[in-house]
Amino acid sequence: MLRAALGVVPRRRPSTLPALTLEQAGAAVDREHLAAYDRVCGFRLSDQLPPTYPHVLAFPLAMRLLTAPDFPFPAVGLVHIANRITVHRPLTAEMSLDLAVHATDLRPHERGRQVDVVTSAAVDGATVWTSVSTYLSRSPSTGAAVTPPPTKAGEPSAVWFVPARVGSDYAAVSGDRNPIHTSRIGARLFGFPKPIAHGMWSLARCLAALEGRLPGSCTVDVRFQRPILLPARVRFAYADGHFALTGKKPHLAGQVTPA
Repeated sequence: MLRAALGVVPRRRPSTLPALTLEQAGAAVDREHLAAYDRVCGFRLSDQLPPTYPHVLAFPLAMRLLTAPDFPFPAVGLVHIANRITVHRPLTAEMSLDLAVHATDLRPHERGRQVDVVTSAAVDGATVWTSVSTYLSRSPSTGAAVTPPPTKAGEPSAVWFVPARVGSDYAAVSGDRNPIHTSRIGARLFGFPKPIAHGMWSLARCLAALEGRLPGSCTVDVRFQRPILLPARVRFAYADGHFALTGKKPHLAGQVTPA
């Protein structure tokens, strides 16, 4: 996070992505950490890994990539706008995961430029989990954005109160201590009146609500639409594989499909 903070100092940056893949062999799951993650995100305590959990295992690698000197944007200020996770087979705490992270597909967005950070986890050489996180670097208009899909999740079936501590609690279990999530001052520096919930927490909370209904192998697509200002009251909806989280405005919309 210190390297990320130093990255906001103005300097000349490259216009292309680094040809770099960061790897970590044999990443083990700490069951105490897994239990803490489950509690913060609303999952049942279990040895089965939530679909979002490998994201936090690989977060240190992703941060090293995003804070590399030859990355075209500063990490602080990047906006996580979409995510696609594919679970190729059920994952458990006994597995030792080989992780790899790289960036690809730098392209225009109506509010700047966007890039995909691709993460994979393998066991004995076979890929068991992949994730594509799309980040936006805001700048003057450089092209057109993909229009978010309409919400197809139907009417809300649950109302959740999201306390202010979710920002710091998720930061503790994820390692993502971006001040927009944990500090009112930090949030205001980036244009938010209050700290906002992590996008990956809101996705994990939605998937926790679907525990027992998710296929063992599946793909989860989500678009993050509006940040959740903490504290908040949000409404969850799910129908025919589509899910949504809304408040006064839509926060996210996603879909689960069998892989």
